[in-house]
Amino acid sequence: QVQLVESGGGLVQPGGSLRLSCIVSGSIVSVATMGWYRQAPGQQRELVATITRRGITKYANYADSVKGRFTISRDNAKNTADLQMNSLKPEDTAVYYCNAVGWGGSPIYWGQGTQVTVSS
Repeated sequence: QVQLVESGGGLVQPGGSLRLSCIVSGSIVSVATMGWYRQAPGQQRELVATITRRGITKYANYADSVKGRFTISRDNAKNTADLQMNSLKPEDTAVYYCNAVGWGGSPIYWGQGTQVTVSS
């Protein structure tokens, strides 16, 4: 079993930055890919960024809407996966969820979510 706890959400003005953190506990060796997803009110949950266990940032996968603004990173020694968000826009407002996926695509774990609000 794996537990995920997110932190770092909040209110920020357009153009500002936030850093989200996800701490992983439990059967950490069972986690392959980690990622961040988000869900805005009335919308489906969507992928923001994912990163493999090797944690090589330049090979991470990003949604087109956040490319060049968001950076996902992973520290296996600290059991964390962070999302650095720069140049935030009002349309980035959503609940952000940390995600962990086991080898072969299952099981899938989710954190409880953290609210990010971009508004002036």
